[in-house]
Amino acid sequence: MKIYDTLSQKIREFIPLEGNKVKMYVCGPTVYDLPHLGHARCYITWDVVSRYLRFKGYEVTYVRNITDVDDKIIKRAKENDVTPEELASKYYKEFQKAMESLNVAPPDIEPKATETIQEMIDIIKKLEANGYAYASDGDVYFRVAKFIKYGRLSKQSIGDLQSGARVEASTKKENPLDFALWKAVKNSEEISWDSPWGKGRPGWHIECSAMSKKYLGEQIDIHAGGQDLIFPHHENEKAQSEAAFGKNFVNFWMHNGFVTTNNEKMSKSLKNFFTINDLLEKYDATTIRFFILTNHYRMPVEFSDDSLQAAKNGVKRLKNAYEDIKNTVGQEKIDEADKLINPIIDEIAKTGQLPFHKIDEMPSLEEKIPTENLEGIIINFNDFKNAMDDDFNTSKALSVLFDIANKGQKIKASANPEACAYCAAFLSILASVLGFDLKKSESIDDNLSVQLMDIIISIRQKAREEKNWVMSDFIRDELGKLNIAIKDQKDKPTSWSLQD
Repeated sequence: MKIYDTLSQKIREFIPLEGNKVKMYVCGPTVYDLPHLGHARCYITWDVVSRYLRFKGYEVTYVRNITDVDDKIIKRAKENDVTPEELASKYYKEFQKAMESLNVAPPDIEPKATETIQEMIDIIKKLEANGYAYASDGDVYFRVAKFIKYGRLSKQSIGDLQSGARVEASTKKENPLDFALWKAVKNSEEISWDSPWGKGRPGWHIECSAMSKKYLGEQIDIHAGGQDLIFPHHENEKAQSEAAFGKNFVNFWMHNGFVTTNNEKMSKSLKNFFTINDLLEKYDATTIRFFILTNHYRMPVEFSDDSLQAAKNGVKRLKNAYEDIKNTVGQEKIDEADKLINPIIDEIAKTGQLPFHKIDEMPSLEEKIPTENLEGIIINFNDFKNAMDDDFNTSKALSVLFDIANKGQKIKASANPEACAYCAAFLSILASVLGFDLKKSESIDDNLSVQLMDIIISIRQKAREEKNWVMSDFIRDELGKLNIAIKDQKDKPTSWSLQD
């Protein structure tokens, strides 16, 4: 398995620092406003990465923090005449709701900055003792010039940075590049904590170093976030963590690309951003996830209604394929197939080897799955695995899902239609690795549609039993005008599907 590392700018073989354990830290949101499409892109990406790592058999500890004290939070709270705690709590709940709507699994640990203040103070004291930090009138700054590796992650020299990078100007600093580790409060009304340097609050960058250290240790396997965090946030995190503990902080730095509209980065200042709530009013969660995953995570994603509509059509193709097979063989057959092939897929995922010992334990397997179909499943799975092992190429992985769906449709029309159950089970297994549930209706409207169609089909079936062919044909023809195809099957229930 190979992953692109932002620091080395190379695709490297992924080898965890400690055996089979993967320590993964993702920078979470600063909760001062509604989550938007950029958040969806970021957290769907890392959700898929963590899902696939677990699927491969790694023991993943996934930490994603919440920044609940920050200049933006304090400013917005004043504007809204609420406390920073009230504002952060409100938008944290909005973030949780959005992630649940998008089927983004919660991290193993989700620490809040305000719950980790003492750990931040401890690291700042250590930096001060090591000569990398200095106090100045209640503030504490990191001494950038002393850390000779500064700028390597963002590929900038200190000289270039000094000639015009984004830095806070202050007469309190020894060097304009020095960044705040601790900020003194200006008045007693500001949110603050006691510290050796007086009342204050942490700088943004020290928060992630402290939370990462507390829950994952001094060195971690993967540190991920949006491309916009490379500088200054991740550069500063790297500097302060390595200066404090004297070790390389991160094995693999991973960053997802921007979301753009009209080839411009999505941002509130340009008024071209969309909240997740806005998107969910027009598109279901599976469509949004599909749209995100059709692009490689490191590349920018161009948002448009056309691209979301194309994603919606792609989702419909996969769901229709699954539903067609279910209507042909029944859900029980698919569940039986799942029990047979899941152990095989699981072992290939974890070992890379075909588990002949498991196949030998199931003598009926070859009778139930024709050899050519089993071989096809293994070939498809290897294609999926190769795509994901190549720096999480979800676009190629999705193409494998369509290949499986097409094979299932062909088998359904063959002399042995029951074998298509294995394609449906396999499709569902791989879709779940990418965070899709092909069995799930996305909304109340979808559930209601299914229930209404069941009623219509039962009325039509009653008409057929009474040989009322006029009514039967009328229902079929009217549904056809709505692009709903009815399929009558001998000795099986009538099925229906949406047509493109």
